Amino acid sequence: MEDIKDVLNIATSKMDSAIAHLESELKKVRAGKANPMMLESVMVDYYGTPTQINQVANVSTPDAKTLTVQPWEKTLLDDCATAIINSNLGLAPQNNGEMLIISIPMLTEERRHELVKKAKSEGEHAKVGIRNARKEGNDNVKKLKNDGLSEDMAKEGEDRIQKLTDNYIAKVESILSEKETDIMKV
Repeated sequence: MEDIKDVLNIATSKMDSAIAHLESELKKVRAGKANPMMLESVMVDYYGTPTQINQVANVSTPDAKTLTVQPWEKTLLDDCATAIINSNLGLAPQNNGEMLIISIPMLTEERRHELVKKAKSEGEHAKVGIRNARKEGNDNVKKLKNDGLSEDMAKEGEDRIQKLTDNYIAKVESILSEKETDIMKV
């Protein structure tokens, strides 16, 4: 029974990390509100090395519709602006000589639907991660069965892994539903 608990703990850990990854990816999908996480994927050429923008500049939100990016070195202003434009986030930074000011445009209906699709795609990735954890758990139960675990114990272990999987898939659906509501809210 200890072995089955170990298998369940490993599966739970992997499923938790799939949910955590989903949540961090969904924070990057903007829902019409400014959020410093929106720029997390932007890479700036920092003396020849691609570096995350938040490691070379202070990214903040003075209000719900504006982002500001203040590089720690003024020479990086143009590099940061170029990186934001090239990131395909649909943002146009304004350079005032001190910092970049980015107005977050209102989302069109079409853009909202695109963002919902993107969120659902991230949800599918999370589900795949959860299913992979289930498969790995079931494989480990089969190995235990081959090493002498009783048929009933193996069946119970597989049932518990399936219930765990169902719970985590439901969590993903719930998170996606919340995000979709947030995105579609005007």
